[in-house]
Amino acid sequence: MSVFLSQVLGKKEEFHMTEMLKIGFVGTGIMGKSMLCNLGKKGYEMHAYARHPEKIADLESEGVALHETLADCVKAVDVMISIVGFPKDVEAVYFGEGGIFNSAHHGQYIIDMTTTSPTLAKKLCKKGTAIGLHVLDAPVTGGDTGAKNATLSILVGGEKEDFQAMRPVFEGMGTNINYMGPAGSGQHAKMANQIMIAGTMSGICEALNYAKKEGLDLDTLLAAVSTGAAGSAQLNAFGSKMVHGDFAPGFFLKHFIKDMNLADEEASKMGLALPVLKQVLAEYRTLEAKGMGDLGTQALFTYYADKEKKIEAGWSPRGIHSRKDEST
Repeated sequence: MSVFLSQVLGKKEEFHMTEMLKIGFVGTGIMGKSMLCNLGKKGYEMHAYARHPEKIADLESEGVALHETLADCVKAVDVMISIVGFPKDVEAVYFGEGGIFNSAHHGQYIIDMTTTSPTLAKKLCKKGTAIGLHVLDAPVTGGDTGAKNATLSILVGGEKEDFQAMRPVFEGMGTNINYMGPAGSGQHAKMANQIMIAGTMSGICEALNYAKKEGLDLDTLLAAVSTGAAGSAQLNAFGSKMVHGDFAPGFFLKHFIKDMNLADEEASKMGLALPVLKQVLAEYRTLEAKGMGDLGTQALFTYYADKEKKIEAGWSPRGIHSRKDEST
């Protein structure tokens, strides 16, 4: 165990020599690779594992230690961070043979930054705590731009002392770091975030298609409303991309579907009705069924454009009901 971790666990004194802390990473996609590199720039000794090592071969020239197995990576570090795609991937990484829980050492810090279910986050914490680990759920928001610029918002759940110990690590990846509560709270906060984004993205798409139908210049419209009450981070990030047909992923459409589905499942457990979320989720699923899952979330704009054409032909994908249907 490093000097850093010994002193943090012993609550003896604050330690600032970040180069003494060894951090491992599994999950080096659009977000993870930038997050790893930013931690390296802060002086941390970085380690990484990937199922497809050729995708991270370039990191070796930046001083990142690459490992052939996940187990080797976990055993070599003080802090292990995961940010993978789906809950099933989290299950495999943590509970699988040669996974994190089978390889971790007592007192190690484990941080899952994947957006996954609060239920799974609690399961990870319970298992980790039972074998002497410090487990935090810490999903992020801010997209690929936030990951590249180390300006992510990070939503953390777990023991508050563990959060405080890892705060310098989080500050190497983001600027808005918040402790949300006990295990699973970070994921619940991320669910709320994704619910907000779902409604906002849908509203932007409807507004732009309305303006387009009326013949307004969409670039002028964006400039006019972006600083007013309708302005938002989503409008600034995606409005122009929608208008100009740029649907390259900063955040995969298929991953947003996963997030919305998790939020819908959690709401159902609470007995909470979220009709806007359900509608937007259905719209995104329609696009995924057309093979658009690897596009960015702003591709929702195409759904509304297609809908306009179909409505003109006498059919609506929203399934507009008659009054008689609504009363039954």
